[in-house]
Amino acid sequence: MSEAITHPVKLGGVHHAAYRCKDAKETVEWYGKVLGMDYTTAFAEDHVPSTGAYDPYMHVFLDAGNGNILAFFELPNQKDMGRDENTPAWVQHLAFRVASEAELLAAKEHIESLGIDVLGPTHHGIFKSIYFFDPNGHRVELAADIGTDEQYAELKRVAPMMLEEWSETKKAPRHADWLHEIARKEHGGN
Repeated sequence: MSEAITHPVKLGGVHHAAYRCKDAKETVEWYGKVLGMDYTTAFAEDHVPSTGAYDPYMHVFLDAGNGNILAFFELPNQKDMGRDENTPAWVQHLAFRVASEAELLAAKEHIESLGIDVLGPTHHGIFKSIYFFDPNGHRVELAADIGTDEQYAELKRVAPMMLEEWSETKKAPRHADWLHEIARKEHGGN
């Protein structure tokens, strides 16, 4: 008889994801103009509520749709904002869903019309994405799902095997090679 697994915490989703910004007003305006996000809330204090430390901040909240909130902190008394130089710029990013490929292409056209460089669309097998940077240097991705139920089921089936193989070898497992087949061809890869 198998023992039931119990989890001490039952999550109800992401409450908000918070990042640092260089200028709160510029960031709120950019996300409104570029991605249509509504600015909903601001917290501002001289002392951090969780620690009591003196560190004045402006904490702004933007509605990313479907109850998802993106937040930013402006920290004027801290050193200038940087990024993890040991991590490639393409790794850490904010990814948002759009409803269709048509909306993805329309978003690309809109964003480029604002003078922002956009990469893509990139074909990821089960979704297509475009990429660009916000004024703080955060990479932003818009993704349109295109996968089938069968594809998602297969990815879920092979995920444990892939993780185990990666953990042992640190070489890319080939269980889901089909995902980036089109992208590899576009970049002249095998």
